[in-house]
Amino acid sequence: MNQLVLSARIAEAKALRYTPAGLPAIDLLLDHESEALEAGQQRQVKVEVKAVAFGATAETLARQAVGTAFRFTGFIAAARGGKHPVLHIQSFQQESNS
Repeated sequence: MNQLVLSARIAEAKALRYTPAGLPAIDLLLDHESEALEAGQQRQVKVEVKAVAFGATAETLARQAVGTAFRFTGFIAAARGGKHPVLHIQSFQQESNS
């Protein structure tokens, strides 16, 4: 199974674009901070995640303010022509504690 749920803030949002097939798309950089228990120790976790969304999800994300916190759900895939993972956002909802 390839599913990821990530609470993060939009750190950067590029302009809404369209694929050659005419599908709306947006590229994002998400900023995540949390604490996790690892091997019995608390660990600070800070990570930036590249993300992309298509269709109505992309159109809605294009209207959101940078810095807004959401819970993103999607899957991980390699960037086109690359090896690095990108979160493909399938849905999102605003975090209640943002």
